[in-house]
Amino acid sequence: MIEPLYSPDIRRYENGMRYRRCGNSGVLLPEISLGLWHNFGGADSLSNSFAMAHCAFDHGITHFDLANNYGPPYGSAEETFGCIMQKSFKPYRDELFISTKAGHDMWPGPYGNWGSRKSLMASLNQSLKRMNLDYVDVFYSHRYDPETPLEETMQALVDIVRQGKALYVGLSKYPVDVAEQAYRYLAEHDVPCLVFQARYNLFERQPEKTSLLLAKQHGVGFVAFSPLAQGLLTNRYLNGIPNGSRMAQGRFLKQEVLTDVVLNKIKHLNDLASQRGQTLADMALAWLLKDEAVTSVIIGASSVNQLKTNLKALQQPCFADEELLRIDEICK
Repeated sequence: MIEPLYSPDIRRYENGMRYRRCGNSGVLLPEISLGLWHNFGGADSLSNSFAMAHCAFDHGITHFDLANNYGPPYGSAEETFGCIMQKSFKPYRDELFISTKAGHDMWPGPYGNWGSRKSLMASLNQSLKRMNLDYVDVFYSHRYDPETPLEETMQALVDIVRQGKALYVGLSKYPVDVAEQAYRYLAEHDVPCLVFQARYNLFERQPEKTSLLLAKQHGVGFVAFSPLAQGLLTNRYLNGIPNGSRMAQGRFLKQEVLTDVVLNKIKHLNDLASQRGQTLADMALAWLLKDEAVTSVIIGASSVNQLKTNLKALQQPCFADEELLRIDEICK
């Protein structure tokens, strides 16, 4: 059976998605972006990956976030996206904002990790081939490399833009003092940092006083990842650890994280979300988006239904001051 050609929803920009300016740039990103860290690897259903990508674009999600070693196995999420690009998204490339990263373990030997010029440039060349792309919209240094001079890493990013392999550059998970140095270096070399990416959610509040604040001061956009604390900020673990859940698999979310104290916080947050007519996940996403300094929130999804459910966060009411105070009390 020949699969029909993908034709996106003609109302994709009228389906409720909103867009925010990324720092001081001309770029607008959707308030919710789709991350391919999980569920798009070689071990996952290709048809499900296609369905989720199609659903995302049909609902106005233009930003797809990847990294070289997303999978498993390493590189396979980019290969999956390359298939989607070739078979579905190629006619719509100019509507898409695609990011990838390098800086974590990717291939054996001294050049498959961290932030040397050799590693970053080799990794991006590989990523472009896997994704069937001539360029990415933004290329991130995925983490700070304390053993490589910062100037080497930043100059590699500058040169990548000048070579036309990326339109913009970004930083992810950099310590705030190093990020400030990096912002200055990039700006002085006429390739200002577009965006900073960090873990930020109801349980992880540090960016409020560090990286989020610094990004705003320097006119850099801010993208939050792990907005649901890898599933903790959902109703999934209210009554135990389900078989097949991320915590049951134990790869990135360990069972020892779900202490009695954490579970009690989750239950109180879930009660508050119910009072607001939301799921806990919807409230957690809406809470992040209440701050205009947050350009976009990256969600993961394992199904079309889950993706559509998370998009409901865009339809939720604003927070009353007493609700925000209650959230702060619960999350202390």
